[in-house]
Amino acid sequence: MLQTRRLLAVFAACAAVLLPPALSTAQNTAQNPASTAGEQPVFRAHAIAMHGDPKYGPDVTHFDYVNPNAPKGGMLRLSASGTFDTFNPFNAKGTPGAGATFAVETLMVNGSNEAFTMYGLLAETIEWPEDRSWVIFHLNPKARWHDGKPVTADDVIFSFNTLVEKGAPLFRFYYQSVTEAVKLSERSVKFTFQAGENRELPLIMGQLYVLPKHYWEGRDFTKTTLEPPLGSGPYRIKRFEPGRFVEVERVEDYWGADVPTRVGTNNYDTIRYEYFLDRTIIRQALKAGRVDYFAENSAKEWATQFNMPAVEAGLLHKKRILNESSGGMQAYYMNTRRPQFSDPRVRQALAYAFDFQWTNRTVYYGQYEQPHSFWAPTELASRDLPEGEELEILERYRGRIPDEVFTTPYIPPKTDGSGWPRANLEKAFDILAEAGWVVRDMKLVNAETGEPFSFEFLYRDPGQERVLLPFFFNLQRLGIEVRPRLVDTSQYINRFRARDFDMMIFNNAQSLSPGNEQRDHWGSAAADQSSSRNIAGIKDPVIDELIELVIAAPDRESLIQRTRALDRVLLWNHFAIPQLIAPYDRILYWDKFGRPENMPLNGPSVMRWWVDTEKAASLQDRRRALRSGAGNDS
Repeated sequence: MLQTRRLLAVFAACAAVLLPPALSTAQNTAQNPASTAGEQPVFRAHAIAMHGDPKYGPDVTHFDYVNPNAPKGGMLRLSASGTFDTFNPFNAKGTPGAGATFAVETLMVNGSNEAFTMYGLLAETIEWPEDRSWVIFHLNPKARWHDGKPVTADDVIFSFNTLVEKGAPLFRFYYQSVTEAVKLSERSVKFTFQAGENRELPLIMGQLYVLPKHYWEGRDFTKTTLEPPLGSGPYRIKRFEPGRFVEVERVEDYWGADVPTRVGTNNYDTIRYEYFLDRTIIRQALKAGRVDYFAENSAKEWATQFNMPAVEAGLLHKKRILNESSGGMQAYYMNTRRPQFSDPRVRQALAYAFDFQWTNRTVYYGQYEQPHSFWAPTELASRDLPEGEELEILERYRGRIPDEVFTTPYIPPKTDGSGWPRANLEKAFDILAEAGWVVRDMKLVNAETGEPFSFEFLYRDPGQERVLLPFFFNLQRLGIEVRPRLVDTSQYINRFRARDFDMMIFNNAQSLSPGNEQRDHWGSAAADQSSSRNIAGIKDPVIDELIELVIAAPDRESLIQRTRALDRVLLWNHFAIPQLIAPYDRILYWDKFGRPENMPLNGPSVMRWWVDTEKAASLQDRRRALRSGAGNDS
């Protein structure tokens, strides 16, 4: 399942139901004129699940983690950092403005409390054969663009072709198994897939963003644009000023307001994103009441910056909420395209210079864990030693993968937390010596060429320096020269796309139902593609084969075992140094909202909340009274 922070508002997977369990041969012929007697069963439903049975039936009116009676109205004020120069988030150019995807809808949408199931949105129903070799989407006859024109099959085919040919590289990887897109009628379109086992393909086609053909045909899709594009979604861009703000307004006559997957969501009349220089200033804006909701990513700031009367009085809520989905492993990624990082022994040695135990105690305030997996903390994470199907898979590659895969559970290097990891650095020296690096004149150099070991560390958040500097100090103890390079957001994005970095912090966020997107994360073909998530530059035929096995998993248990095998091989190749993971969300929000009673696996979403008019009306008075009593502004 696709996982891109830039493009998807929701990353977790979803839930659904098969409408009739199977159609008879006579029904097949009626539903799909191409069907003939003796062919495999064909299913048609409002939703489709990856494995097993979905949660919600065909008579579902709303998800159980929303309030279907949530009132509409009010403003949600959010924040963004840096600036923006485009409202087209689907190509690989520019920095997209906040809210750019609100107007764009997909054929189907992810639920948020099961592994991977898709429910209809623009597509009212979906049709597929038992072997999932093709899929047909039947569009909702109510679906309309904001200019009143209907959403048609022509729009769907145009969107597919445009995204694959002119969009960001990830679309080519994600949809590479599609062999044909055919219009069956004004509101029906069929996608045919390459031969092979890939149960995910009908679901990922449901994630296709649908663009208006009549709008884009006269425009250059490959360029940046500050003209808000035409869409069909619940919001559209109302006004903006580059570098300062973006405001989106709720579409009063939105066609999908009563679609079950939309009921109880998109409750604000206006959503305003205000831009600030960095997160330090955003925190001050939150305290001043200019921002309504903020997700805190700094353990130090969470522990030290919000001990204030407004929090104690319950006006500014400070909540830590369990998130059971895979947040992925945040790590120091090494660019293996660079010669100094091409040897896995070198990459392994550098991991001994990161003292997580000391960092967690003194810098993170004990709030994090060090991950042992790219899928921590879920059931997909490798653990202990391989057995069963996982071991059978790995045995095929014995001699082509690290021996430790079979003998040792992966655990990142640990220290005593004292801040002086002497034993770890000694271990690093031993491994580096095996790889041909020695210390001369207090510098680590290549034993044959005498070239010193040095690299640049790319980052964009000054707040990261308190974590990075102790790591750099330990690397310098090894004789390695580290050149910290702080850049602004635009430079960071451009250098990320160009792979112009040596080492950087990255979180390769993962899905509870991994599939085609793994090619973009780790596949050889993605290594040299701009904007792919294979930032380490991995080119390994074994990993490519393991990815294809994950994609072809016939059921949930097999998917778990195959993902664990892939995870274990990735870990023991030392492409990244595990940094941290937190199995919860840290959020702050002013007391002006109502919230649903239930929460899905992937944690809270402010887009399911609503403005409580009574709370909002009294909030300023309550803040004023608090300031008067406390003698300060918070």
